[in-house]
Amino acid sequence: MHIQTHATESGQDLYPADRLHTAREAAARAGLDALLISPGADLRYLTGYDAKPLERLTCLVLPVDGYPFLLVPALEEPAAQASPAGGLDMEITGWNETDDPYAVIAARLPSSVARVGVDNHMWAEKTTAFHAALPGARQELAGSVLSGLRMRKTPQEAGALRRAGEAIDRVHARMGEWLRAGRTEREVGRDIADAIIAEGHVRVDFVIVGSGPNSASPHHELSDRVIQPGDPVVVDIGGTTQDGYCSDSTRVYAVGEPPEEFRQLHDVLLHAQIAQTDAVRPGLTAEQLDAVGRDIIADAGYGEYFIHRTGHGIGLESHEEPYIVSGNRLPLEPGMAFSVEPGIYLPHRYGARIEDIVICTEDGGDRLNRTGRYLVVLP
Repeated sequence: MHIQTHATESGQDLYPADRLHTAREAAARAGLDALLISPGADLRYLTGYDAKPLERLTCLVLPVDGYPFLLVPALEEPAAQASPAGGLDMEITGWNETDDPYAVIAARLPSSVARVGVDNHMWAEKTTAFHAALPGARQELAGSVLSGLRMRKTPQEAGALRRAGEAIDRVHARMGEWLRAGRTEREVGRDIADAIIAEGHVRVDFVIVGSGPNSASPHHELSDRVIQPGDPVVVDIGGTTQDGYCSDSTRVYAVGEPPEEFRQLHDVLLHAQIAQTDAVRPGLTAEQLDAVGRDIIADAGYGEYFIHRTGHGIGLESHEEPYIVSGNRLPLEPGMAFSVEPGIYLPHRYGARIEDIVICTEDGGDRLNRTGRYLVVLP
């Protein structure tokens, strides 16, 4: 076993200073007077600060008219200053334990503020406190402003996603070290989790090892089931790198020779997934891409067993916009990054899912995961 290390982009490259200006302009177009952004992916996207989600308020205040500032608990101020946020043209202010941070923010915003955008994952207790501090301001979701920015990755973000994809590919390439009959899913999952860190991530986001009938449950995760000879095994794994960007990839294995019917099922799925990744291009809508694989699977008689969307966006979060699903008429654009992961699940028998991360380019799609998509039969 070895630990992989890679040079990361500088904070200035991944979290450029002009994002605050861009977000302010987008908020103005949406008719908002300010954005209030608490710890999470939106805050990191805008400032590079990976803040701890605490009961104490941390909040980026981005007025449409006025100077942005980051209010943090006093004990977190050194960490905020040391992050890429410390290099931005923005005030970072610490508040003390006896202060009311909501009142501090309300006092610094213009009295004319009528509409504020709060980040989509702000805790309810914090949105309630802001409502009390700003009773005249209507709260709306900042995601309507920020998701459009976050969906289109910069070349630097694409590079971070590529490194994440390479890191998770290295874990899949080692699956033969751990996956064998006689071991439990949980035992295999612990080894995989260790490898996710060893191969270049700083956090394990999820480990799914679904063997035999458990492979028919898309989000099964882990159990104490002992893997049996001939079992199909779905392995869906992902983590977060030091850059803050996520990986996510699913491959299907068999421990010994699987049933012939399962091979046929996997062949259909492989055909559908390849067709979908090959179909990615600007202008194609999310629902059209979903239909490419769904139609192939339905024509083979498995349509009712493809029970989820084709994919989800990925970046600073494992799941973000755009979502590749029927009903989403959003056209794909260069820079959009998302999973392509059709699946077929026969209840109580077995299932399969193949997943790659793809970035839409100017003339097609760039598949970031390079391990083989064929069924891997392990001894």
